[in-house]
Amino acid sequence: MLVDITIEDLGVIERSAAEFAEGLTVLTGETGAGKTMVVTGLRLLAGGRADASRVRDGAQKAAVEGRFATARAAAAEVVESVGGVADENGEYIASRTVSAAGRSRAYLGGRAVPAATLGDFSSHVLTVHGQNDQLRLLAPDQQLAAVDRSEPAIAKVRETYTEAFRAWRELAKDYKRRTESRRELAQEVDRLQFAINEIGEVAPEPGEDTELVTLIQRLQDVDTLREAAATALSAVDGDDSFGEAEAASALLGRASTALVGSSDKELAALGERLSDITSQVSDIAAELGTYLESLPADPNLLEESLRRQQDLKQLTRKYAADIDGVLAWRDAAAEKLDSMDTSAEVLEELKAKVMEAEKQMVAKASALTKARKKAAKNLSKQVTEEIHGLAMPNSALNVEIREAKYSKTGADEVEFQLNGKPLAGAASGGELSRVMLALEVVLADGDGATMVFDEVDAGVGGRAAVEIGRRLARLATSNQVIVVTHLPQVAAYADSHLHVSKEKFTSGVSDLSANERVEELARMLAGLDDTETGRAHAQELFDRAQAEVAAFRAPSTI
Repeated sequence: MLVDITIEDLGVIERSAAEFAEGLTVLTGETGAGKTMVVTGLRLLAGGRADASRVRDGAQKAAVEGRFATARAAAAEVVESVGGVADENGEYIASRTVSAAGRSRAYLGGRAVPAATLGDFSSHVLTVHGQNDQLRLLAPDQQLAAVDRSEPAIAKVRETYTEAFRAWRELAKDYKRRTESRRELAQEVDRLQFAINEIGEVAPEPGEDTELVTLIQRLQDVDTLREAAATALSAVDGDDSFGEAEAASALLGRASTALVGSSDKELAALGERLSDITSQVSDIAAELGTYLESLPADPNLLEESLRRQQDLKQLTRKYAADIDGVLAWRDAAAEKLDSMDTSAEVLEELKAKVMEAEKQMVAKASALTKARKKAAKNLSKQVTEEIHGLAMPNSALNVEIREAKYSKTGADEVEFQLNGKPLAGAASGGELSRVMLALEVVLADGDGATMVFDEVDAGVGGRAAVEIGRRLARLATSNQVIVVTHLPQVAAYADSHLHVSKEKFTSGVSDLSANERVEELARMLAGLDDTETGRAHAQELFDRAQAEVAAFRAPSTI
């Protein structure tokens, strides 16, 4: 649920904050006071388009911040995916700024994020309904989504179908590519096969080019290296080339023996150090001997190595920067060859796979259509019952399921019809608002999400307005509902009433007490706040609505 919102320099609002309770909250106020700016702020938090014209005149930027409390794992995953965290109360802070120049910045859980990430997060915790959203309800894809939402079991059936559709589409695309581009593929096969054969003839080993550089450098300096190593070994370990001079290892060993075990601690310590040095010199002598033995003795090896280096360079000039890259290119080319086989046998086998995948997809599409038709029948009945209660007693919503081309969503298209005609042409603005509200009441899953309705009661009044208030109050028993309204019949059903007032050139939001709520209802009743009759009427409306709300919340005795 939405815990609170803070707005700065947005529209006519200079700075204002509002806390939201559970249940139904209404926002009222005179025209131009800035009620819709609260909804605009929520749309910004939902990742909506940033409009520089919404920045208050004279301000450099507008800012909106909202705190959300939710137990939804999906919402938490979005925050965690960007490195954000919850605050000390376990709530998530989302914010958005819009500069007068049109630049927008978004933040979630203390991290800067793209506006689209706010949209991902808000999709799990917040739904905003306004006149534009009502128009979206006319889109076939939105109507299809509503049918799928109406029956939870459809989600699994649709997922199964989507997997089958993707498998069929990939196989069908592969088959079409191979059959329609046989000549081009054959030429590509020849090119790849030639390259693979060329690499195979050289047969390079991983890292061989680097190893060859080291070997060639050693071969070019082999005589100098051998002389240096032999001289060092003779000096350390001794041989005839030094005449009667003793080897360094022998002299160090004699010095160490003379000192180790001395009664003088200082000499004994020096003896230990000499012993360590003697050991290191012995190790060096052994490594020098190994090094000398490893030096190449073949006089032809340098020439052979240079030729091998040229062969490798031919490959690195064509296929990659080094031999490891050449080998990776060869493996990728071999894998690509497997997918380019256009022989009759392979095509026949692939065609059989396509046909089997299509058979599976059609069967799963049929199961999805069956589930949707059942859901559509139930949805039609439930929404019709709801709109009858919203002062549309002679109207009926019919959800028509029609056959369509296979796509990732199935083989169905949906059309909502009001009294047998497409909803787009049959419903007025007020009727469309009521149909949308009826759908939300039917589809509400009671997960505590926040639903925002902006002018959902546009174009209605009288009994219809009372019924809208009742439906919103019922919806708010399991969800947080925030409504911008101009109808006292709707406002009377609220658990919390926020009033947006305009003073000079700015607006502010205040939480009304019970007495203040009656005053505001009287004002909304055609400006009757300054009459006893108006206040009495408002009090009666308020008391009756609140009694119904209490009845909605009372535990069932059945």
